[in-house]
Amino acid sequence: MERILITGAAGQIGRTLHRGLAGRYKLLRLADIRPVTANGPAEEAIECDVTDPTALAAAMRGVDCVVHLAGVPREGPWEAILPNNIIGTYNTFEAARRNGVRRVIFASSNHVIGYYRTTQRAGIDVLPRPDSRYGVSKVFGEAIGRLYADKHGLSVACLRIGSFRERPEDERQLATWVSPRDMVELVRCAIEAPEFHYLVLYGVSANARARWDNPAAARIGFVPRDNAEDYANEVAGKAPPAGDPAAEFHGGSFCALEWTGDARRID
Repeated sequence: MERILITGAAGQIGRTLHRGLAGRYKLLRLADIRPVTANGPAEEAIECDVTDPTALAAAMRGVDCVVHLAGVPREGPWEAILPNNIIGTYNTFEAARRNGVRRVIFASSNHVIGYYRTTQRAGIDVLPRPDSRYGVSKVFGEAIGRLYADKHGLSVACLRIGSFRERPEDERQLATWVSPRDMVELVRCAIEAPEFHYLVLYGVSANARARWDNPAAARIGFVPRDNAEDYANEVAGKAPPAGDPAAEFHGGSFCALEWTGDARRID
């Protein structure tokens, strides 16, 4: 994998990957609807809207691997989620297929399993329980990744990214935090791993309180180095009250957004 495309390169994770992967590959192509600055002869910056198949096809030319980050990065109205996170993700996989891209790394999210209780561990084989329209869009991305792996032979890795921050900001993130350093290492491993068909991994640091089982990490050689427990004293007491959906379920505050449900009915 020598020629890498990052969609959504102007976003928070995209900028971190740009810094962390700079100089590693023959080409690092940075695509976003917002301005991105290329640094050096091995980088290219292009404007690309993932809702535009023609623009995506141009961005894919000559690429070995796509890291697909583009889209609405949090919960939002359906009118924003549908074109950017669902149609845009379909467009990305289809453009990759049409242009002979060998591998797609899809930025999924822990919010695909948000409505599992915090007392339950979640592996990669649990059924989806999305906590938001955003979470639904990531379930769709994982499903279409599976389709394109099985039907068209793409190598696909879906990264269920946890709480990407410089440091944990509340008690939930002592379990869900992924540090910038570990995020870069996860993506690097997914890009450079020997051939695989389809994998789902959690993007999470080596947190002592982690609730997610991550067996595929070993498959690509990902060994996280940071531990949210180092910041436990800083976030002590920063948690929603007992009984709040944000405290009861893996998805945290996303579970409480627009909540009108009955937690007693969720097993």
